[in-house]
Amino acid sequence: MIDDKVLKSFAGKNVLVTGGTGLIGRQVVDLLAGAGARVTIVSLDRLVVDRRARHVRGDLTDFSFCRRITAGRDAVCHLAGIKGSAGITSKRLASHFVPTLMMNTNVLEACRRHAVPKVVYTSSIGAYQDTDLFVESGYRLDTLPMDFGGWAKRMAELQIGAYKTEHGMENFAIVRPSNVYGPGDNFDPDNAMVIPSLMCRIFRKEDPLVVWGDGSAVRDFVYSRDVAEGILLALYHGTQGGFVNLGSGRGISIRELVATLRGFLEFNYLFDATKPAGYPRRVMDITKAAETIHYQPTMPLKDGLRATWDWFIQNRDEFKKKKNYFKEK
Repeated sequence: MIDDKVLKSFAGKNVLVTGGTGLIGRQVVDLLAGAGARVTIVSLDRLVVDRRARHVRGDLTDFSFCRRITAGRDAVCHLAGIKGSAGITSKRLASHFVPTLMMNTNVLEACRRHAVPKVVYTSSIGAYQDTDLFVESGYRLDTLPMDFGGWAKRMAELQIGAYKTEHGMENFAIVRPSNVYGPGDNFDPDNAMVIPSLMCRIFRKEDPLVVWGDGSAVRDFVYSRDVAEGILLALYHGTQGGFVNLGSGRGISIRELVATLRGFLEFNYLFDATKPAGYPRRVMDITKAAETIHYQPTMPLKDGLRATWDWFIQNRDEFKKKKNYFKEK
């Protein structure tokens, strides 16, 4: 749990959360509103996720809009982004890359010009080069990110680094979450990540559920509430112009993931080893986050999956109200 002292520091503060209707954003909003902050959400989704917050529908690729919406803020949590499966983002490179780049550049520059006291930017594990264990100290600028979209995330990190170099600004914090799941995830069956995709297919009663690969691939799955707490901790403590990892710190094989789902849901499944499974192992080291911002994820996998499933059953069509960049020409 996040320390009460941290939460109380946001009481009465005027906080903007971009992407506040998303998977992580709605958890950040809930924490801030519960702490007594005056929260404004900016999103293109046609959703109201928390009636304690003001919801503003607007396009962050418009710099003049970003200038208006960041004015007078005590803090900005920049979480807005474009989430999609590996398959669709690799095919629709421009639809993923260009708006992400524009949103990040605009929001961060607007915050700089308004001298917003505290800003946190949510990057991604995709900004790292592919490896088995992701450690902040091992990151190098001359490495290639694991996917094309990682370049847009890196560019925003470089922008923040440039502010520190030229202006001495350390009020911008950066976090790199791993594979985040939870209530509010994208359950679009045509564009979902691994956990919501599996849940959609289980709900449709695919029999058997065919899982690509032999199940040995390992990923770092982290619950959205844990990441939201990490974001507020980074906003409070700062990351001195660098970044910290926000993961579970534990590797979960796809086989273990499916077995955990099978522990509370009835379905048959099989692994198809003839299909690609992706990189063998991707796990985050969260030592630095624990030491510098006191980040400590607590949600057990089974409990997090059950909470996600329960939310999905009640909100199966919410994805239809979300902005989908991949359905536009």
